[in-house]
Amino acid sequence: MRRHLHTGVLPTAGALAAAMGVGRFVYTLILPLMTGQAGLTAHAAGHLATANYVGYLAGAVATTVSSRLAHSASACRTGLVAIVISLAAMPTTTLMPVWLAARTVAGFASAVVFVVAVNTLLERLPEKAGWGFGGVGAGIAASAALVLVVPTDDWRTAWWAAAGLATLSGATGWWLRPRQARQTTVEETRRIGGARFLLLFVSYTLEGVGYIIAGTFLVAAVAEHSPGAWGAGAWLVVGLAVVPSAALWARLGARHGQPAMLTVALALQAGGIGLACQGSMPASLAGALLFGATFIGVSTLAVAEGRLLGVRSAVALLTVGYSVGQIAGPLLVAPLTTGGYRSALVVSTLIVSVAALAAAAVWIISRHPRSRFVDRQITCAAGELVDDGVHGGPVVVRTPDQ
Repeated sequence: MRRHLHTGVLPTAGALAAAMGVGRFVYTLILPLMTGQAGLTAHAAGHLATANYVGYLAGAVATTVSSRLAHSASACRTGLVAIVISLAAMPTTTLMPVWLAARTVAGFASAVVFVVAVNTLLERLPEKAGWGFGGVGAGIAASAALVLVVPTDDWRTAWWAAAGLATLSGATGWWLRPRQARQTTVEETRRIGGARFLLLFVSYTLEGVGYIIAGTFLVAAVAEHSPGAWGAGAWLVVGLAVVPSAALWARLGARHGQPAMLTVALALQAGGIGLACQGSMPASLAGALLFGATFIGVSTLAVAEGRLLGVRSAVALLTVGYSVGQIAGPLLVAPLTTGGYRSALVVSTLIVSVAALAAAAVWIISRHPRSRFVDRQITCAAGELVDDGVHGGPVVVRTPDQ
């Protein structure tokens, strides 16, 4: 067990903490500091966010095109180094082109590290996937704690602290050992995936739109109504809620079905974002708690379901859709942020609600009798179809004489 933790869960958690918890989401924390101290306008802040999302999309596309890249230890290590360098570059200047380049590099590297790390974990220790995803929450919580203790009048120190934290987290992820990709034929993909994967893709893409609006502007929205350290405090709540959430949702998904739990998680997330934009501190903290308790859980359930459907490069494909959504999100709400961030969070709530409806459609399809669907897949398999009450439909069971 200890060897598995060393080669699977801990390296994955460390890599995801560096790439996602710090490399991507620390900008959410430092955004209010840069707005107040570095002269960053809301418009420019949106451009920086978009640059990161464009880089993330490029990295996701690269791992989709190259299965070798999506399972490369060297690519993961290079990405971890690039993340640290990009974070360290931010406080060295106030030139917008340098900031844009740094956030683009961070986005590209984060996507590569994410896909490699998740593929490794789901191939080596799928039953422990939730704990590996918890690394994202650990990175978010640790970065929030750092920002709370660094001087509040020094945005540069916050970036340096983030670079140091990414270095420590990345050192754990350095020992990630991916496996070679399993080859899946086009015909197999067509038979197994079908409409369920398409609906899952739509749901996860919409989640990318809705969650990134909240992920980018939640701290700033809370800070508008609650001065002082409450914004960073809300983000700390998000991070702490993330840590156990992925494991919890993975366990619930295994017990009740991933489409069902994905629907529930998205509905709760929409409610959490809606609470966060109410303006009162109790509502904001409750919203932050629900947001943190669901957004990595959604990723855990979605990528696991995608791989279960047998679609080739499922993790990379879903990450591409997620990335497109993340680019569209800030652009969609940019005109609404001139008078504050509350309207942006309202839009986020609506979009995540639609994502929940798409996930519910996946759930409904999965609960329908699938004898015709299964028969086409396993006409040569010996056994019988039974509904075991767990998998949401007929499954193949070996007959007693086999």
